[in-house]
Amino acid sequence: MRIALVSEHADPLAVIGGVDAGGQNVYVGALACALAGRGHEVVVHTRRTSPGQPQRVAMAPGVQVEYVTAGPAVPLSKDDLPPYMPQFARELERRWRRLRPDVVHAHFWMSGQAALRAARGVPVVQTFHALGTVKRRWQGSSDTSPEHRQATEREVGRTADAVVATCTDEVAELRAMGVPGRRLSIVPCGVDLDLFRPSERERPVPGRILSIGRLVPRKGVDTIVRALRDVPGASLVVAGGTHDDPEAVRLRELARAYGLDKRVEVMGSVPRHLVPTLMRSAQAVVSVPWYEPFGIVSVEAMACGVPVVASAVGGHLDTVAGCGLLVPPRRPKALARALRQVLGDGELAAELGRAGARRAAERFGWASVAERMEQVYEQVVHGRLTPLLAYGP
Repeated sequence: MRIALVSEHADPLAVIGGVDAGGQNVYVGALACALAGRGHEVVVHTRRTSPGQPQRVAMAPGVQVEYVTAGPAVPLSKDDLPPYMPQFARELERRWRRLRPDVVHAHFWMSGQAALRAARGVPVVQTFHALGTVKRRWQGSSDTSPEHRQATEREVGRTADAVVATCTDEVAELRAMGVPGRRLSIVPCGVDLDLFRPSERERPVPGRILSIGRLVPRKGVDTIVRALRDVPGASLVVAGGTHDDPEAVRLRELARAYGLDKRVEVMGSVPRHLVPTLMRSAQAVVSVPWYEPFGIVSVEAMACGVPVVASAVGGHLDTVAGCGLLVPPRRPKALARALRQVLGDGELAAELGRAGARRAAERFGWASVAERMEQVYEQVVHGRLTPLLAYGP
């Protein structure tokens, strides 16, 4: 098949760790490569953010990244992109008239909006990655999303030929939005099992806890800092973002206020190829966001055989439950108890590590994820929808 992936703000070739560069970038790039590995021809369409970007870049055999001019060719927050989506859609339509894809897979709500305008009869599969209803529920007045986001998501969800959720919790949210159940399938995010794997040679630093990801308040890193007060001897490494990000500054100030500045290191972004080593250097990887559509960091840590402590929200209810420890979000005391368990009980930590590695290998390799996604594409191409709602073995 000729497959067009639309990812308006998340360039798979971008440096990971910025405010708007994270899991979706990794997901789109890895899915594209895995689909190409199954013999498909894949083009990723993303917005041009620099005048010097070429129109097309070969990412891997069978995968091209095409840059679409939509608004000024400068980096912009994704919340500032809606006015440029009509231009984005017109450019997609022009390109697809020249070379028509067999199926379009849109990532994020604005990509879905543009793809549906441009498709002209080509079936469209939608993955939201995050939902405005959930974001507004947790962030309230701090939510900077455009006012029309939720209405547009409902329209996109009800119009797309198929909607792919990444976890069972998201299916419930989509059904509440009015997305027909017959169009819903679950395909989880994947992990590079060649890169993220256990190591017999590496040993964790005693007491080290790792938090890694984009530095934004909803990721709940401040909850880990607060919990650290009740975990004697533990130290926290925070990776992601830059040293002068507002959230990095806030976390350092919070640590200093609690007298934890010698036990909290905010180290900035880490090259992708070094992330597994950093994860394996920790006795536990902690991911406690307020909400989480999937939670790729937790799955990557599981694949490395590192115990995971995560918030009991969203995708964590599918991925971490049963092979890691779940705690309520924004509850430092509960998190501290879980961390004391993992750091203080070597047998428990070892069992959690083994269970996580088994589950990652069974469910989340990109080859199996791409195979499952291919089934959805074939269904919409041939007009025979059979929802895939069984999550995995």
